[in-house]
Amino acid sequence: MIRHKKYGQTTIEYIVVIIIVLAAFLAIQSYLKRGFQGRWKSAIDDLGEQYDPGLANTLIRHTMDSTTNTTIFAVPAGNGSWTGRTDATTSIDKKSGYTAIFGY
Repeated sequence: MIRHKKYGQTTIEYIVVIIIVLAAFLAIQSYLKRGFQGRWKSAIDDLGEQYDPGLANTLIRHTMDSTTNTTIFAVPAGNGSWTGRTDATTSIDKKSGYTAIFGY
């Protein structure tokens, strides 16, 4: 009988130790969470400034090429002769510049 009592007492001691360890983890949980959040904030701050659309410096380059062919045929009703005309137009429109926006 003494032997069974000792095993029961050892089991209770293990349960008490486990409860104390769990209570300690619960007590320091908020401190650990704040520590991890502080490290994340520090890592994000080390990345540098992020893109801000209110402070944009932009180089603009725009090119538009256009080719147009127009053909016109007309038949006058009087003498039966044909008249024809073909127009070919090629245009290139290029724009480039720099835009700076400061403030909102």
